[in-house]
Amino acid sequence: MNIETIKNLLSINELQAQLVAAAGVLLLSFILYLITKNILLKVILKLSKKTKTLWDDKLMERKVFDKLNYIIPVLIIYFSASLFPIFKVMIERSTKTLIVWFTVMAASSFLSAVNDIYLTYKTSRDKPIKGYLQIVKIFFFIIGFIVALGIILGKSPWIFVSGLGAMTAILLLIFKDTILSLIASLQISFNDLVKVGDWLSVPQYNADGDVIDIALHTVKIQNWDKTISVIPTHKLIDGTFKNWRGMQDSGGRRIKRAINIDISSIKFCDDAMLKKFEKFELLQNYFTSKKKEISEYNTVNKIDTTELINGRNLTNIGTLRAYISEFLKHHPNVKKDMTFLIRQLAPGSSGLPIEIYVFVNDIEWANYEAIQADIFDHILAVVPEFDLRIFQYPSGYSFLK
Repeated sequence: MNIETIKNLLSINELQAQLVAAAGVLLLSFILYLITKNILLKVILKLSKKTKTLWDDKLMERKVFDKLNYIIPVLIIYFSASLFPIFKVMIERSTKTLIVWFTVMAASSFLSAVNDIYLTYKTSRDKPIKGYLQIVKIFFFIIGFIVALGIILGKSPWIFVSGLGAMTAILLLIFKDTILSLIASLQISFNDLVKVGDWLSVPQYNADGDVIDIALHTVKIQNWDKTISVIPTHKLIDGTFKNWRGMQDSGGRRIKRAINIDISSIKFCDDAMLKKFEKFELLQNYFTSKKKEISEYNTVNKIDTTELINGRNLTNIGTLRAYISEFLKHHPNVKKDMTFLIRQLAPGSSGLPIEIYVFVNDIEWANYEAIQADIFDHILAVVPEFDLRIFQYPSGYSFLK
């Protein structure tokens, strides 16, 4: 056997030894990973369920320890790099890069857990921090990328950091939306414009519903039809929107609706009409004071009351307004300490509008609509009792009559 053959045999045996060592290292790292995952992590999970604090529970839900667990087998491979002289540099750089990546991922999950815990406090509705935590996450990923790039290229990370000054314009262009969203998030937070749970109407995006999430880049609104609108945070500030929080905080929800009276049915009240109206319980006090007031006025001014047009006299439309006012004052769901108006609007081609402008004490949508419907059911049914007609455009039934 010559020298060359011996060298070849030695190199083959060395390669086989290297492969065996590599297989051993990989097997050891895999076994340690399984031990930590199936034993250590399960012990931590059981302990977290027994404690009263939320921190450990949220950290487990966000899988912070799971991501840190990946670092253990990578460290085994890193410390075994000296067993493979040829590939030592490549192994060390790749394992360091993986350690940086898993560390950044664990930090990101930790920040998500921080936000989850913060959401359990009442102040989270007024001052969400999700957007700011996302900024920190972006910072971590940028630092992680720079460190990993320095490890792969074998350069100091400070070399790349020092070069960022020349790339400022490019970075501003790349992160333009992020910067705008950050400024918008600060405006929303400091001015208390929007918080989770607010009812928001954003017409330009056809969004109308409850805010379910405020993040750095987006605001999520669950519409009443259960669809979800996602609006860029800075676009929300750039445009206009209506926040119904003021209504919800006041405890009253507005009714602003008019009924149109046929103008041709409006007239003075004659004796027969007055006798009929005086039987309406809600109008008894009104008639007592109003008849006295009108009588005194006509007597002092020596008005000839043989004609209704002379002096002051009651009208059926004025009496209807008085009835609606008394009816709503006695209604248990109408708030008396907020704006209360029963007014005439300008007459037009659709008759004389009598607008009801009041607030009800139930802000729940379904209850509010039911109360509003009950009120107008009664008013529409009462109008003919005052010898008035509701105006509506002629229909086929009208022409048939």
